[in-house]
Order: sequence, then structure tokens, then C-alpha cells
Amino acid sequence: MEISRNKMVTLSYVLRLNGFEGEVVEETTEDKPLEFIFGTGRMLQMFEDKLEGLKVGEEFKFELKADEAYGQINEEAKVSIPRNIFEVDGKMDEDLIKVGNMVPMQDAQGNRLNGIVLEITDETVKMDFNHPLAGDDLFFSGSINEVREATDEEIMAVVGGGCGSGCGCGSGEQTGCESGACGSDGSGSGGCGCS
Repeated sequence: MEISRNKMVTLSYVLRLNGFEGEVVEETTEDKPLEFIFGTGRMLQMFEDKLEGLKVGEEFKFELKADEAYGQINEEAKVSIPRNIFEVDGKMDEDLIKVGNMVPMQDAQGNRLNGIVLEITDETVKMDFNHPLAGDDLFFSGSINEVREATDEEIMAVVGGGCGSGCGCGSGEQTGCESGACGSDGSGSGGCGCS
């Protein structure tokens, strides 16, 4: 069986920056693989395009340019937020709100997103809402562990907003991604290939 629409795909991979010998950002293994339903719009389109047609046991190695992955860094996604937004009873949780931490937030429409704290002043907290991998070319290498028909329940879980696994959703080494963050907008996808 080969990878195609509505197939449950399980794969192991290493994601690197700066080439196939570069810095490891995430690594999944056979016992903690990335699992997702192909063609449901939850993964980056180019990530899926590179995997389409592969079969169990086949290996892959490909690059996604920044524009094919999480885009370039958007300076407008770096914003200063009034400090009092982060205060509870006049105090800010300094363990959570500190430079370099990723903080789960919501926009005015209730959409989940994550911001990295860049700077804290007496009046504001400057945050970066770019995806942690924005501006980076991504280098994937790995192998296909399993391809099978997805069950109706699995498809409904994804269509209904369920969360897959992978970078941002709890598998592998998570650097630059936060468990539960899921997706470039923090909306509930899975995998570093997530959209």
C-alpha cells in the first residue's frame, strides 16, 4: 500500500536545519513515530507532496525551503503587549513570563497561538508570534514505518479538530516547538510538517 489520501501514515524522521548534517531540531523513532492521516490538510502541503506514493520500508530525504514550510520571518508578528495583560492580582508569573519562554496565548477571535517572550519592560512584554521555524529551510530524512487505511473514527477525529503527534504535539525531541502547540498557528495539527 502506498501513501495517498486518507491513509494513516506512520514514519520516523530526523529534522535538521542547515543541511542534512546540520543541527537536529526533532527526531522521531519507531517506538515514538509521527502518525498522521495523509491529505487532511493538517500537514504542510509540500511535506505531503514529497511523501506521496511512498510505501512501507521506503526511505526519504528532502529539503523544504522556508517558503514551502513556515514562511519567512514576519516583523509584524513581533508585538508589544501591555504588561498588565499578564498580571493576576497585580503580579506577573515570572517563571512563565521570562525572556526566551514560549507562552500559549489567544487572539481576539479565540484562536490559540504561541509567542516567544523577547523583552520585558515596566510597561510591556514584547513577543514574537512567528512560528519557531519561520525563515528556516528544513531538511527531513527518514523512513516509512506503516501505511494503512484510516478508520472513519480516525478521519472524524482529525476533521473534528483532533491533534496528531509530532513536533508541537508530544513526540520526539521538542526544541523550538512546544507540546500542545500544534501547527504553525497553534491551532491543533501535528508534526513539524504540520500546517
